[in-house]
Formats: sequence, structure tokens, C-alpha cells
Amino acid sequence: MNALNIAEHMQTLGLQAKMASAHMARAPAAIKNRALAGLAKLLRQNLESLQAANQRDLDRAGAGGLAGPLLDRLKLGAKDLETVALGCEQLAAMPDVIGEIIGMKEQPSGIRVGQMRVPIGVFGMIYESRPNVTIEAASLAIKSGNACILRGGSEAIESNKALAALVQQALRAAGLPAEAVQLVGTTDRDAVGLLITMPEFVDVIIPRGGKGLIERISRDARVPVIKHLDGNCHVYVDDPCDLAMAVRIADNAKTQKYSPCNALESLLVARGVAAAFLPLVGAIYAAKGVEMRCDSGAALILRSHSAIDSIANIIPASEQDWFAEYLAPVISIKLVDGVDEAIAHINRYSSHHTDAIVTRDHPHAQQFLREVDSASVMVNASTRFADGFEFGLGAEIGISTDKFHARGPVGIEGLTSLKYVVLGQGEVRR
Repeated sequence: MNALNIAEHMQTLGLQAKMASAHMARAPAAIKNRALAGLAKLLRQNLESLQAANQRDLDRAGAGGLAGPLLDRLKLGAKDLETVALGCEQLAAMPDVIGEIIGMKEQPSGIRVGQMRVPIGVFGMIYESRPNVTIEAASLAIKSGNACILRGGSEAIESNKALAALVQQALRAAGLPAEAVQLVGTTDRDAVGLLITMPEFVDVIIPRGGKGLIERISRDARVPVIKHLDGNCHVYVDDPCDLAMAVRIADNAKTQKYSPCNALESLLVARGVAAAFLPLVGAIYAAKGVEMRCDSGAALILRSHSAIDSIANIIPASEQDWFAEYLAPVISIKLVDGVDEAIAHINRYSSHHTDAIVTRDHPHAQQFLREVDSASVMVNASTRFADGFEFGLGAEIGISTDKFHARGPVGIEGLTSLKYVVLGQGEVRR
């Protein structure tokens, strides 16, 4: 497309989305749930063709030298498709919050004042690599009564087109406008610049991708943005703790999958348990090829065990390592005196995404929950659970580290707003 055609294309998408959003806002719950159930069925029925489209993307991206973590995010396996299909069904089974009235209270004047939950309207979604986001965004738009305009990365264009076609098929079959979910039909970057500067059509932008993308969107948008920049997640192993549990969580949080934003990047260990804990988890990391960037105390303990030192890459951590989101088999490890130092370290260096404590001490757990300034804070659980599906939201549109409107995994309620409603019986102000 030339510049004029791109502008016309984006204006058309915006106008169609705005019109569709009015239809979606008044759609009955049963109709929206029918569309979600139909989409889940279509995803399962079209498994082979979806994976064939995804393989074309993978082949092109691999030939183009796309980095390993991004290739991992681009892959759309049978398990990934089943997860998003289950997410559609989970959403369909959830109560419809649209139209819900909360906090209704009678005032001295006699009026009753409350708040009604309503759709935001139209959201724009800009994302990289992960084609499953197409279904997560679409399914949440349907359930929350919104319309959305999706702009995936060029590396996933074949996958996204195939998925978006199924979404529109499910919408039409349920009697809803297909334009409620639209995929930007060009990979030209000018489309992004137009999408984020159309406040007459788009009510909020949700970027999901690398730090560079999100910084650009936040800087240039003329539409409110829900965002997180990176995921430097921590696990703090407290004294006292269940060592077997701590090893299991530190292993899972780091190695279950390296590329997600909720993967463990920095491990903090109380000095009182370090000598017992670090050799256990270090042996696992070494066997899995995880590079350990350590402070002097952690390195000394790990290198004292010849079995670990002989096969592991243990190197000194730099100041920058405490800030790093690796998205790779690399982890930073630091010894701390206790929960106070752990909290101070996390609040200084973390990206305020997800942080966890492993402990047997209830006051320490409560202090950690209160004082760690992150969107998700966990006790005795892997950071990998910071996910809309795992939190029971059905799916997530992204994870927000902002403090206004939505924070943490953004599900149905994060895509709604509240308006005041007033019920009276003829009262007038005096």
C-alpha cells in the first residue's frame, strides 16, 4: 500500500470498529458466549491449516535471522492452540460483567448513586511475534462487548490472518458484526503511527512486545496506553523456607520457558539458607545450561561444589545484571541479609511486573505482599503463574505495570470502564 492507501485503510478500520462497538456494547451475553464457543470449535477444527500458516511464518522468520526467543514466541503449537481454545470456553462460562451496577448508595437528598460497568469501546492492539495474542485479544473483546483493531508483527502475518479469519467467521455465525475484530491488512509501520493517533475512533492502545516498541508507542500515542516495558521478575528464597519447594519454584520459574515476560530473571537468596539451597538449584541450572551471573557470595558457594563449577558458566554479575530481562537461559543471583534487603532490592531494580517469596514465615510473607511494589506479588508460587488464563481471567490482553485503570494481567474488567448512574424519584437539588 502507498501512504494514501494506508491512511484510507486505517480510517476505514477505525470507522467500522466504532460502528461495530455500538453493536457489541448492547449484545446479549448469550450471543457473545455463542461466538466464543464457536471460535473454540473452529480453532480445533482448523488445527492443521493454522499450523501450516504458522510454519510459513517460522520458515520466513528463521531465514531472516529472527532471534531465538522471538522464534519461540512465534511458534503456534497444538498445545498453544488448545490453550487459547480453552480460554475462549473459560470466558464463555464466566459471568457477564457488562451492565453490572456496584456501590449503589442512597444519599441525603434521596437519590441513589452507583456505578455501572460498561465497555471501553474500541481498543487497538499492537503486538510482536506471538500469534496466540490474536485470539486472546479477540476473545476478550467479544466477552467485554468491545471492538478491536489488531496489528500483529510482520513476522506473524500468515498466522494472524488465518486466526483473524476464524474470529470473523465465529462472529458472523453468532449474529455479531465481523468488524468487531479487524486485523490491519498491511505490515507497513506507518499503520502503527496512524492507529495510535486516531482518538476519534480508538479509545485505548495496548502494546505488547519489546521495550523499544512500547517506548515508541508511549511516546507518540495520542490515545491512552496500557503498557509494561519489560519483565525483570524476582524470586526471593527466605530464611526459613522449605528447601525442596524453593528449588522446585526457582527451577520452574526460570526454566519452564525462557521467553515469557513472567519468567524468573533474578534470584535473591537469604544468607541463612544459601549454603543449603544454592548447590541444589545450581546443579539444576548447570545441567540445563543456564548461565549464572552471581555476586561474590553466591559465586563462592556455587564454585565450592566441583560438580557444578565444572559444567556451569558462573560469572560475576555487573550492576546492569540486576536490571536485566534476559528472556534466555541466563539468571542473576544475589545473597541478601533477609526480607528487608530483598524488598529494597526488588523495588529498586525490578520492572514491577511479578515477584515472589518462598518462605515458612507468615509475617515475612505478609510484609513482602504489602511492601513489594509490583503488579503481581506471590507467596510460595512460581512467577510463571502471572498470566490471565492461570489467574482465571479466561485470557489476558497483556500485563500492565501501570498503576492507573488496570494493573497486572488485563482481562475482562480491565477492558471496561465505570460510569455513574443515579436513580431518583423526582428529587431536585436545593
